[in-house]
Amino acid sequence: MSPKNDTFNPFDPTGVLKNLRDANLDAWSKTMIQLVNTEAYAQATATLLDTWLTGSVQFRKALEAAMTQVLTNLNMPTRADVTGLAERLTPIELRLDDLEAKLDESQRAARKAAGPKTRSHPGEGVA
Repeated sequence: MSPKNDTFNPFDPTGVLKNLRDANLDAWSKTMIQLVNTEAYAQATATLLDTWLTGSVQFRKALEAAMTQVLTNLNMPTRADVTGLAERLTPIELRLDDLEAKLDESQRAARKAAGPKTRSHPGEGVA
């Protein structure tokens, strides 16, 4: 980009407006930064958010109930169904992982006990 030229150009009809706009934006920016860095602003925002969240609880519950009813009528799983299924499958998955680890361990032990084999015929020992 070219450097900013702050000199007055009488042949640029929008130059004055651009300078006014930039000065206005800088002033607003500084004012807003000072405003949002105050404790009063933080407290006002916290109060507003608490009020909004408290009011939205009833709406969220009504929406959840309606969605559950629609999904049930469409024979589709609800959030509770999927969560319950995940809770039931997680222990099964962990047990399968443990069994797989034990099986790998016993196969390694069996191979170690059998010792190294020499191949006497082509194709022997190939699974």
